[in-house]
Amino acid sequence: MTPAINSLQKARAEFRLHQYQHDAGHPSFGLEAAEKLAVTPERVFKTLVAETEKGQLVVAVVPVNQQLNLKQLAKAATCKKAEMAKPDKVQRTTGYVLGGVSPIGQKKALATFVHVSAREYTSIFVSGGRRGLEIELSPDTLLSATGGCFAELV
Repeated sequence: MTPAINSLQKARAEFRLHQYQHDAGHPSFGLEAAEKLAVTPERVFKTLVAETEKGQLVVAVVPVNQQLNLKQLAKAATCKKAEMAKPDKVQRTTGYVLGGVSPIGQKKALATFVHVSAREYTSIFVSGGRRGLEIELSPDTLLSATGGCFAELV
């Protein structure tokens, strides 16, 4: 069990787990998940952590085949600027390893923004808290579990 799974179970949320054998040589954790689960990349979302000019960490959840627009994230977070957070700070704050960072069940609750495209699907996939583990859930369940909101992020 991971903190993400424990958090969803505690909330009695509906979700499904999907596991696959992670290939350490694959160039993209997210695209690997889409391939191994035979799901379109638009439904698989990666969790990215950025830092604002005020030193606050924020979470962006975007499709694995898209690139986060940091200006859009800053606008959503009502700050002037955001840049990708340093890996060690991400791991320390979330409690997850890179490639397995889940937007759910992080050690410290961070403001979370989910790309608006998630609304197009009845279910999406996010990291389950370790490499090779994905959680399938509705976009609304993700918002509820993270206290997040939809935003234009790409």
